[in-house]
Amino acid sequence: MTNSTSSSSAARSAAADRQRLPESLRATALMEEDVAWSLDVDGERDGDQFDRSERASLRRVAGLSTELQDVTEVEYRQLRLERVVLVGVWTDGTVQDAENSLAELAALAETAGALVLDGVIQRRDKPDPATYIGSGKAQELRDIVLESGADTVVCDGELSPGQLIHLEDVVKVKVVDRTALILDIFAQHAKSREGKAQVALAQMQYMLPRLRGWGQSLSRQMGGGGSGSAGGGMATRGPGETKIETDRRRIREKMAKLRREIAEMKTSRDLKRQERRRHQVPSVAIAGYTNAGKSSLLNRLTGAGVLVENALFATLDPTVRRAETPSGRLYTLADTVGFVRHLPHHLVEAFRSTMEEVADADLVLHVVDGAHPVPEEQLAAVREVLRDVGAADVPEIVVINKADAADPLVVQRLLTHEKHAIAVSARSGEGVAELLALLDAELPRPRVEIEALVPYTHGALVSRVHVGGEVISEEHTAEGTLLKARVHDQLAAELGPFALAVQR
Repeated sequence: MTNSTSSSSAARSAAADRQRLPESLRATALMEEDVAWSLDVDGERDGDQFDRSERASLRRVAGLSTELQDVTEVEYRQLRLERVVLVGVWTDGTVQDAENSLAELAALAETAGALVLDGVIQRRDKPDPATYIGSGKAQELRDIVLESGADTVVCDGELSPGQLIHLEDVVKVKVVDRTALILDIFAQHAKSREGKAQVALAQMQYMLPRLRGWGQSLSRQMGGGGSGSAGGGMATRGPGETKIETDRRRIREKMAKLRREIAEMKTSRDLKRQERRRHQVPSVAIAGYTNAGKSSLLNRLTGAGVLVENALFATLDPTVRRAETPSGRLYTLADTVGFVRHLPHHLVEAFRSTMEEVADADLVLHVVDGAHPVPEEQLAAVREVLRDVGAADVPEIVVINKADAADPLVVQRLLTHEKHAIAVSARSGEGVAELLALLDAELPRPRVEIEALVPYTHGALVSRVHVGGEVISEEHTAEGTLLKARVHDQLAAELGPFALAVQR
């Protein structure tokens, strides 16, 4: 009992002293207070007391500021960038998980072009339904915003329209949630007509329930019709269609138009995909977390020359390239949009047609950043999206990229836990030869083994065997080309008139 009383006294003392401490020592005092609260009679952590102490504070997260040293770049950024404070609610997991999540939000904000000034997290059972972090903590956040000179608050979660409005009313600056931030990055990076249409559709889906109106003062017309008085007659007076209703109707019309356009563009891609299937060319899709190195790997495997940038969501438009295995088999390799934890469902829906490249592939190269603090979380986030687009059953090779910069123990842990995994470095080329050999072994093989004597007048058929089949042996004789190969059913039927032996 004495120990418990002393620990409570220590906590109160620490709280009182904190008011008198200079700013630089407040974080240290806060940690000491947490320790005091979290001791029970045996000197061990008590979960309930620990929770109370966490709820009593907004925890500053170190190392998030993206202040730049280069003067010219700073001046450029001051003209075009927003100055942001990040805030997250920590509902489960460890404090390290919460800080990793906020660090990822900082990277997203930086990619969107923001200057991150500060970041705080708060421990709660669940986000506050009114202001996301609670009214008292919202006031504390307002002080941090004033102190740092920020003009925007970015929340690490998807906020309801009510939460956005209430939090903005307290902090007096613009509030943006994680979903809006990701949509903004996609809007900046979309280059193709289809990519722009998909992003616009996702933005409208997000914006529709978040339009803010100002009541009847924005009425556009009188309700009802009728002749006579200026008011329109008895029982016809009313607000009519307000400005916000007009905006919502126009947005819905634009969304319907965008869906039609995306469906038309999807038809073109489906035709190309059907053509590849007709020629029985195996397809491989590169999927993975954003900035895991997918485009770098595509360039390393095919020499495609796709844009490679150390930024989140640098690739939005799928790139399909032709490649060849070490044994000479042709296949297609598709680079896809990167995924992220809690990828907005609006984006998943809008980009579903693009993500079908993964669902229709014969094999997925699931690229994960081996140098990331928690690569297992990246794997789980990507697999969740793959399930959403119907690609959960596609065979998968886990490619642990950036192995040259990763902790060897982390790489070994991933290799142990994942059934089909290989460590590579797209930058240095380490492990790429082994990856190609594994890819060759895992690609679906033609199931008909045929031996045929093809006349020289049918040289095009021999070429097709080289492209769409797997040549076991080839010999040029006086009568023609003696081929032994594995081919698909359609090609086997065309080789039928010249077949010497067929084995299925």
